[in-house]
Amino acid sequence: MDFQKLCTFNTFKRCWSHYGYGENFQDVIEKEFKRTKGITYLDHAATTLYPESLVRDYFQDISRNVYGNPHSHHPSSRLTHDTVESVRYRILQHFNTTPEEYSVIFTSGCTAALKLVAESFPWSPQSESEAGSLFCYFTDSHTSVVGMRGLTSAQGAVALPVSPQEVENRAKDEAQGEDVICQTAHLFCYPAQSNFSGRKYPLSHVRGIQTKRLYPACDHQGRWFVLLDAASHVSCSPLNLQECPADFIPISFYKMFGFPTGLGALIVRNNAAGILKKTYFGGGTAAAYLSGEDYYVPAANISDRFEDGTVSFLDIIAVNHGFEALDRITGGMHNIQQHTFGLARYTYMLLSSVCHGNGRPVAQIYAEGQFESPSTQGAILNFNLKDSHGQIIGYSQVDRMASLYNIHVRTGCFCNTGACQSFLGISNEQIKRNLQAGHVCGDNLDLVEGQPTGSVRVSFGYMSTFEDCQKFLNFVSECFVEKPVTVDQVRLEKLKAATAASHGVNEDIPIRITNGEICKVDGKEKSTEALRGFGHRDSNSQGGAYTLTNIYIYPIKSCGAFEVQDWPVGPLGLRYDRSWMVVNGNGVCLSQKRERRLCLIRPEVHLPSNKLLLQASGMDTILVPLENNTQTHTNYRVCQSKVCGDRVETVDCGDEAASWLSDFLGQPCRLIRQSPDFTRDMKKKPIGAATTTSLSLVNEAQYLMINRASVELIQKVMSSRQDDSEGDQLLDTQNVISRFRANLVIAGVEPFEEDNWPHLIIGNTRFMVTGQCGRCQMIGVDQETGGRTKEPLMSLSAYRNGKVTFGVYLTHQLPEGSTETGILSAGSLIQTQSLK
Repeated sequence: MDFQKLCTFNTFKRCWSHYGYGENFQDVIEKEFKRTKGITYLDHAATTLYPESLVRDYFQDISRNVYGNPHSHHPSSRLTHDTVESVRYRILQHFNTTPEEYSVIFTSGCTAALKLVAESFPWSPQSESEAGSLFCYFTDSHTSVVGMRGLTSAQGAVALPVSPQEVENRAKDEAQGEDVICQTAHLFCYPAQSNFSGRKYPLSHVRGIQTKRLYPACDHQGRWFVLLDAASHVSCSPLNLQECPADFIPISFYKMFGFPTGLGALIVRNNAAGILKKTYFGGGTAAAYLSGEDYYVPAANISDRFEDGTVSFLDIIAVNHGFEALDRITGGMHNIQQHTFGLARYTYMLLSSVCHGNGRPVAQIYAEGQFESPSTQGAILNFNLKDSHGQIIGYSQVDRMASLYNIHVRTGCFCNTGACQSFLGISNEQIKRNLQAGHVCGDNLDLVEGQPTGSVRVSFGYMSTFEDCQKFLNFVSECFVEKPVTVDQVRLEKLKAATAASHGVNEDIPIRITNGEICKVDGKEKSTEALRGFGHRDSNSQGGAYTLTNIYIYPIKSCGAFEVQDWPVGPLGLRYDRSWMVVNGNGVCLSQKRERRLCLIRPEVHLPSNKLLLQASGMDTILVPLENNTQTHTNYRVCQSKVCGDRVETVDCGDEAASWLSDFLGQPCRLIRQSPDFTRDMKKKPIGAATTTSLSLVNEAQYLMINRASVELIQKVMSSRQDDSEGDQLLDTQNVISRFRANLVIAGVEPFEEDNWPHLIIGNTRFMVTGQCGRCQMIGVDQETGGRTKEPLMSLSAYRNGKVTFGVYLTHQLPEGSTETGILSAGSLIQTQSLK
C-alpha cells in the first residue's frame, strides 16, 4: 500500500477508535491552543502545553481576589490557606485517595521531592549486628532518582541498581511477611513509566516489594518502602493509589497542565511519613524552637513539617485551574490515556514499517513491546533513523531538520543514562570513552566512531492531534527515506492484528443483553454469545417471516435519503442510487466526514418528469435532469474524480446546481454525475459470481443492508450507557437507522444474524453477501440536524468489543443477458440460509 494512503485519518481510526474527547475536539484545539498553529509540538514528556482558558481563568482569579501569605491570620491569608488546602484535596481526589491515607507536600518540582526523601529517609549504615540500608533503583530511572545515591551513600546506605527483569525473575513464590526482628529501613525506587521508552512498569510491584515477594526485598530483611516515580506516568495516564499504595510519589504539575512550572509535590502515605526525619527546618515547619539552644519541635501536620518557608501559593492556586481545565476539556485521565496512546501506537506502526526503496527499515525503535496496550505503554516513542545502508543518522541532524519543519522533538539520552545504555547497547567503558571524546550530557555530539550516543524521542499530550502524527511521518518520509518509499506490509499487518486482538484492553467492559437484561461480560467472551437463533429459517419458519421493511436510495452520495416503496433495480443496483456526488473547488469528493451539512440536502428522484429535485431548508428547490442527452453531454464537461481510491469518470451537472450547493454549503462546490459511458468494477469479485459486478459511486458494494433487530439491540446498549453519554439524548429507532445509511432494512431476524448469511432472496431477486460494513465516525452524524454525537459508534464498539462492523454488503445476481432484475418492493418476504 502507498505510504501516503496510510497517513490518513481513516487508517488511524482503523488502528485505534479513540480520538479526541467528543465531537468538538478540533474546535477546542483552535480555541485553547491557537498559538500552536504551524507548530508540530512533540515534546510533551518534557512539558505539555497549557490551554489558554487555564491562564485566563487563573488571571481572573488572582485579579479578583487578594491572596496573602498563608502564615498570617488575616482574611486574605485565610483565603490563601483555605485555597491551598482545597488544592491538596483536589490532588488526592485526582489520585483516588483521601487525606486520611495520604498527605501532599508541595515542592519546587519532582526533583526536589526526590531530594527531600533522600535527605529525610532513615538510612542506616552497616553494623556488626545488622546489615545497612539498601537504596535500590531501576537502571531505567531518571537522573534525579539515581542522583539520590549521592546523599544515601554519605549516610552509609548501599546503592543497589536493579534491572527491571530481575524484579520478577528473582521473586519468591510467597510473600515474606512483616519482619519483626530487623527494623532496618530500605527504599526501592522505580518509575511508573519510563521517560525514555514510555514503557509502563507494573504498578503491582508496589505491593510486591512491600510484602517482600519481589526481588530485592525478598532477599533482604528489614522494612521495605516504595518510592514510585510518577512524573512521566501521570501526564497522560490515571494513577489509582487505592490499587498501588506506594509510600512516596513525586510529581511535577507542568507535566500534567503545562502551567505552572517550578511546582511539584511529594505525595506521602501517612503510615510511612513518620519515618522521615529532617535536619534543616525553615519558616513554618516548627511547632517550637529556641535560637539559643538546640531545641526544635516539628509541626504536627505532615505537610507543614516539610514545606520549608512560604509555599508558592499563587502557583498552587493555578493548579486548581489546571484540574478544572483538564476535566472540562478531556473528561478525565482515562480519556487522555486512550487518546494519546492511539496517536503513539499509530506513529509506531507506520514508523516501524516504512522502508527505503531498497527495503531496509528507516527506523530503529527502542521499545520493549509493540505498543499493544495503554496499560503497558505510554505516549512516548523513542527511535533512531537509519539511512538506506543501515547506518544510524545522528540525532542532531534529525533535530536540525525537524526544526526547519517547525517540528519540536527531544534528542539525546533524556536524563536516563541507564535506559539509553540498555537500548543502544552502550557499555560503561564506551560512556567513559565518549566523555574523553568530548561528549557530555545535553550536547550535540550524536555519533562517536559511528555509534549513536543518544536517540530521538517524540511524545504526545492530551491536545496532540492526528495532524501532528501525519506531519511528523511525512517529514521523515520527505527528508530521510530513499525513494521510492516502501512499506513492510507483513509487519504492518501483524501490528494491525495485534491491535485488533488487544483493542478491548483498558476499555469499558463489553455489554451483553440477554432476555432483556443488561450484564457485563468478560472481554475474552465473544460478544455474540447471547445472539442465539442462527440457522435456517424461511418465511414458513416458526420464528416468523423475514421481511424487507424499508428501501432507501441516496441519489447524491453523502446527502439525505429518499425512501421509496417500489423501485427498479438496474445493473448498478437500485436505480439512481449514488449516481451523483458533490465535489469541492478542487474536484475532491465531499462526504459527511468533511462536511456534515450534506445530510441536510434532501434529493428526490421524480421518475415521471425525469428530474432530480434538490431540496434543503431555506433554499429554493431546483431541478436537475436524470439522464444526460446528447446535447447535455456535449455542453457539460467530463471530469475525473476518485471514490474509495478508484478513479471515476464523471459529468459536471452545470452552474445552476453548483451555485445552489455553494450557497448552501458556504464553499465552492459542484454537482457531478457518473458518466454513463464509464464502468467501475467491484474490487473483490463475490465468491461464486459468474461475472464482474459494476458499481455506481458507492463505496464498496451495490447495496448495504441492516437488520432492525440489530439496531434495537444497539439502542439498548446506548440506553445502558446513558450515564456515560454526557448529556447526549437517547436516539429513537428511526434516528439510529438513518445514521447507518442502508439501502435495505429488514425485520424478523435475530440481532446480527445477517452476518452469517451467504446469500438471500428478496422477492424474485437473488443477492450475495459480500462482507460486513466497517463503520467510521460518520454514523455519529444526526441525519436530521447535521449534529454530531458519540453514539451509536461508541456503543457499537463497546458491545462488540471493538468490532465496529454493522450491516452487510450485497450484490445482486443478474440473469444471464439481463440488464434489469425487476422491482424491489417494501414488505417483500425474504428467504435465506445461515452458514451455520
